[in-house]
Amino acid sequence: MRDTRRTRLILGLVLLTALTLIVLDLRGSDDGPLSPLRSTAAAVFGPIERGVTTVVAPIGGFFSEFGSWGDKDDRIRALEEENAALRSQQTTTAHDAERLRQLDGLLRVAAAGQYRTVPAQVIAVGPAQGFAWTVTIDAGSDDGLQKEMSVINGDGLVGYVREVSPTTSRVVLIVDATVVVGARLAGTGQLSTVSGTGRQDQLELQMFSSSAPVVAGDRLVTFGSQNGLYPPGIPIGAVTDVKGTTGQLTRVATVKPFADMASLDIVGVIVTKPRTDPRDAVLPPAPAASTPPAAPAGSAPAASPAASATSSGTTRSSSPPSSTSTSGSSASRAPAASRSPSAGSSAR
Repeated sequence: MRDTRRTRLILGLVLLTALTLIVLDLRGSDDGPLSPLRSTAAAVFGPIERGVTTVVAPIGGFFSEFGSWGDKDDRIRALEEENAALRSQQTTTAHDAERLRQLDGLLRVAAAGQYRTVPAQVIAVGPAQGFAWTVTIDAGSDDGLQKEMSVINGDGLVGYVREVSPTTSRVVLIVDATVVVGARLAGTGQLSTVSGTGRQDQLELQMFSSSAPVVAGDRLVTFGSQNGLYPPGIPIGAVTDVKGTTGQLTRVATVKPFADMASLDIVGVIVTKPRTDPRDAVLPPAPAASTPPAAPAGSAPAASPAASATSSGTTRSSSPPSSTSTSGSSASRAPAASRSPSAGSSAR
């Protein structure tokens, strides 16, 4: 019992002393009576405090960082979604710009040729029964479309309408092997037929006149007729290669279509033909001819081929080259009878 009282008395004195020291410390300044005691305590316990802080601080930072991982994942996910949205917006903007360019080209061609068209978009690509090259567009009889109407885009002739439903139509492309188009050489007016070859970038040209001059770079348009499938003046393509010489019956040429069949998107169906033939007005401007570089000043002009042949003691024959040396076997080069103008081809 005495120990308990003595303990309480000692504890009370200690608490009273501590309270007195605290009050004196709070009211005192750096020059107070407890200032040396504080300095001594700081000198003794300061290094221990710094060591404990050095050890404990990384651990606390780790747990703090661990607790914020969930927030960082959310922020990363939000940034990724925002980045994907921006990329999608950029892609959409580029796609819309390309479609606007194609629509502008279509309107330009329609205005130049005085064609009344119904715009449409290609929604499917694939072969149909009896045809290898066809596309489906999102316009049909509800939009005024009918069978055998011509289809164009901003570059030129695409094909013709083969099948029509209320909301869609099937279009056969001019590169299909079943297609034959009546054509005319721009500038000269020479008539010909252009046939599909089954390749997306190649057509075959056969002139009505075997003596008509044809060279690479010549451009073709549809010549049209009163009951023809294709209106006149639609750009078809440009000659890329000529096989055979003038006067040969089996003379044919290769034509690259202006319209890119592999990237069709916006097209137009001609629902009203022009009253007059636009001739060559719909064709794009012809590419400028390249000018050969000028010879350096003071250099001698190059010798002509004839002079070179004479000086070397050789002579050249004035007769045209044989068919075997220029066009190969006539049997392999001759077009099918169904496409020959003399055999009554159904160019439309």
